[in-house]
Amino acid sequence: MEFDFLVPIETEVSEYLKTLTSQHLGSKVTFHTKIDFPDLKQIKLAIIGVVENRGLNLNATFDLIAIRKEFYSLFPGNWETPIADLGNILAGDRVEDTYFALQKVTSSLIKNKIIPIIIGGSQDLTYSLYRAYDELEQMVNLVSIDSKFDFGKESESITATSYLTKIVLDEPNNLFNYSNIGYQTYFNSQEEIDLIDKLFFDAYRLGDISNNIAIAEPVFRDADIVSLDLTSVKSSDSGNFITFTPNGFNGKEICTLSRYAGISDKVSMFGIFNHNFSGQEAALISQILWYFIEGFHYRSQEYPFGSKENYLKYIVPLEEDELVFYKSNKTERWWIEIPFISSNNNKLKKNTLLPCSFEEYLAACNQEIPERWWKAQRKNLV
Repeated sequence: MEFDFLVPIETEVSEYLKTLTSQHLGSKVTFHTKIDFPDLKQIKLAIIGVVENRGLNLNATFDLIAIRKEFYSLFPGNWETPIADLGNILAGDRVEDTYFALQKVTSSLIKNKIIPIIIGGSQDLTYSLYRAYDELEQMVNLVSIDSKFDFGKESESITATSYLTKIVLDEPNNLFNYSNIGYQTYFNSQEEIDLIDKLFFDAYRLGDISNNIAIAEPVFRDADIVSLDLTSVKSSDSGNFITFTPNGFNGKEICTLSRYAGISDKVSMFGIFNHNFSGQEAALISQILWYFIEGFHYRSQEYPFGSKENYLKYIVPLEEDELVFYKSNKTERWWIEIPFISSNNNKLKKNTLLPCSFEEYLAACNQEIPERWWKAQRKNLV
C-alpha cells in the first residue's frame, strides 16, 4: 500500500495535542498515530510532512514539530471540512526514493478526491507532485509563488533551484501551463525571462502583485498544483535570517495568496517548501495553512463543475473575430472562452474557459486582447 510510506506524527506532537482544549484546531483533526491511521472515506484535506531537504544541498536533519505545534494551537474558522494529518514521509536512502514515495501517496489521494497539503522540505519535491497526475492522464497547470523561475541546466540533477527544467523536459509531458507569482527580476537571467515568454508561460513581478494582489486570483483559479517557496517572503516577515531576503511578500500578502489557492475550485495540491525550520517561520507557515483551509471552506463549486446556465454570456466583437466572456451570477467572477482548434497536437480536446478579471473584459471591449488568452491559444496550437 502506498500509505506504508507514511510514519506517524511525532510523539512530542501527540503529547502536545493533549494539552489543547476542544476548541483548538488540534481537536478538530484526525491524526496518524502509532495506534491508529485515519479513515479517509470522509476526509477532504490531508496534511503530509516530507522530511527531505537534499534539493537545497543540505544534509542536516530536521523535523516539522514546531510547525505542527503552531498550527494545531490555532483556532479554526467556522469550518466543516474533515481534515487528517497523515504524518510524515521520511527521507529515503536516495532522494529519488523520497520522490517515488511522495508521488505514490499524493497520486492515491487525488484519485480519491482528497487534497494533499505538503509541508516540505525542499521545493524540488514539486516534481513529485506534478508526476502524481500521470495516472490521471490530464494536462496540469502549475503555479509557483517564488522569487525565481527555478530553471537549471538539462544535465544537472534535480534541485530546489532547477526542478522546473525537469518538469518541462521529462516525458510524459503533461504540463499545459506554468505561472510564476512574485518573481524578482534581479534573481532571474534575461535568458530565463525570455524563455518564459517563448514557452507562453505566465509570470508576474513582485511589484505588480503587491500593487494589486487581486490580479493573482484568476491565476490560482486555473491551477492544479500550487507550490509556495517560503523565501518569496521577505525576512522581516518570515523570520528567516539564514537565507536573508530583503524584498518579498509580506505576511498578509502571502496569506492572501494562500487563500486564493484554497478558494480555487481547481487546485488539488498545495505545497510549502524551502523554509529553514525556525520558530518564526513555523508561525507564518501555520497561518498560511490556516488561510488555505479557510479558502477551501468557501469554494463555490463553479467552473469546471458548474453549469453555464449560471453565467451571463458576453460577446466582444473584434476586427476579425470575437471573444466570449462569462460572468458568474453567484460570485461575479469572470472567464474567457478558449475555442477548440482542431489539430493533431492540440492539447485541448474541447472549448474551455480560462479564468480572467473584469479589467480584462474591459480591455477587450477596447480591442485589447488579454495576454493570458493569447498565450493559451498559442499553447493550444503548439
